[in-house]
Amino acid sequence: MTDHVTRAADLLKEHRESIDRLDAILVYTLGERFKHTQAVGKLKAEHDLPPSDPARENAQIARLEDLAKRANLDPAFAKNFLNFIIREVIQNHKKHQE
Repeated sequence: MTDHVTRAADLLKEHRESIDRLDAILVYTLGERFKHTQAVGKLKAEHDLPPSDPARENAQIARLEDLAKRANLDPAFAKNFLNFIIREVIQNHKKHQE
């Protein structure tokens, strides 16, 4: 291989290693987040509170969109990602209330 191809392969390997580390961080962070939302779901069920809190959800979406802009991440992607998480959390909260 030529020097520039070897260098490109090395850079690709470094990027992929970083991506793998970041994927692990994301998974563990989501695990920690869901641990807390499970506790919230149990608390809501114990006190007969609704599984969904639209005001909180809207505030969180706005906050995440702002964070995304500051992080140079597409705000629409961040909103879709958080909406996906919120749907999962609400489903889990509903299970606690059954």
